[in-house]
Amino acid sequence: MGRFRQFLMSCLIAVSVLPSVLMAAADEDDEARPWLEEELEVPPAPAADSLLPFHVSATADHRYFVDGASLAVGKDGVVRYVVVVEAAGGGRTVNFEGMRCSAREFRNYASGRRDGSWSTARNSAWKPVRGLAPNSYHPALFWEYFCPGGDIVRSPEQARDLLRRGGHTQNRGQI
Repeated sequence: MGRFRQFLMSCLIAVSVLPSVLMAAADEDDEARPWLEEELEVPPAPAADSLLPFHVSATADHRYFVDGASLAVGKDGVVRYVVVVEAAGGGRTVNFEGMRCSAREFRNYASGRRDGSWSTARNSAWKPVRGLAPNSYHPALFWEYFCPGGDIVRSPEQARDLLRRGGHTQNRGQI
């Protein structure tokens, strides 16, 4: 009976340790696998009634908007959106961009044309989110609206809600 009990205890220990061994192996596989970006779907040109204003800084001299209809949170961990910047002098810039909260970087995919079509961005590389320049909107989008606390928003609805409420109040001053 002693050997059977020993065998039974060994089996129980093996069965109890197996899930953690398998989880560790799965985590290693996830870390070894390179990050892949989802295939893009360029949204339609923004409509005036779907533009949500957002605050960049007290000294910013432009007006900033995100097209609420364009917001998407991808399975690849990228928040995609259309941003509209209206300069004090009357100029207007429309960009289709993505933001990776986990890497703290953004990317410009395309620029909007006056006729509503898109032109592929010349320099579409991922760039770090940084800067405190008065008109630098990427840090504001990162901390206040798309990556509060450094974590990606759960859904486009959550991002729209943060834009409507004026941002994530716990992050004020972290830009």
